Amino acid sequence: MPYVSPSLTTIVNSVKKAANPLGRDFNELEHLQNSVHGGDMFAMRSYERVRNILREELAKFKPNYAFVCEKNDAIPPHGNYFMINAIDGYNNFAHGNANFAISVAMIENNTIVSGVVYNPIRDEMFFAEKGSGAFKEGFRSHERIRIAGGKDVARALIGCGSDADFIGKAFALSSNVTISGTAALDLAYVAAGKLDIALLTNAEATALAAGILLVKEAGGYIFAIGQTDTRSENLRQALFGGNIFACNEAMRQKIAEIVAK
Repeated sequence: MPYVSPSLTTIVNSVKKAANPLGRDFNELEHLQNSVHGGDMFAMRSYERVRNILREELAKFKPNYAFVCEKNDAIPPHGNYFMINAIDGYNNFAHGNANFAISVAMIENNTIVSGVVYNPIRDEMFFAEKGSGAFKEGFRSHERIRIAGGKDVARALIGCGSDADFIGKAFALSSNVTISGTAALDLAYVAAGKLDIALLTNAEATALAAGILLVKEAGGYIFAIGQTDTRSENLRQALFGGNIFACNEAMRQKIAEIVAK
């Protein structure tokens, strides 16, 4: 069984505690679909509850760390902070669609050191710590996850954002394209080999941070779209630009050629 540090264990437990009410709330939303305003208000209260529990639990753990939870929250240029997306795939959640996740990353000195992505409905927990690999939680033991090793981009399964231009670019790469509505899960699935490529545009930094670490620790690569040299390790450029692709090294050049057009 892999070693999971006390720090990462605390983050995982905080995510699980925040997720506890979501199963009930998700089931309730199925009964509110005929009341549009009622459903919207209920979903927003669920989102706020998850966010508040995460902030409360993580503040106990790291009282001096800042929080970045919303799109317009200031990004600390230096220092230590948590990036939280309480429900990435919020529109899915609000419509009773189970494709959403809680995403939490701990960042120290501009380096993502821990990341957790959790879909509470499917009970899929992915987590990683810098330098220690990426894992999916299991009942008896944790399963180490690794990025898929395929080389044929035309046969790849691609998770894509909703930008129309980049959907076209995704189909120029492969006819196997899915649009899930959650960047965090797309990256987690690339890390786990369930997707070959994630092509994400205009994604919120809070939805990307944990997934970026998962992909890297699973042996994959993150590239900022639009760079001359796509081999970026510039966290702020890749993360806060919101436009990235994730893949293995064998597919990098072909993807870069297509997305640059």
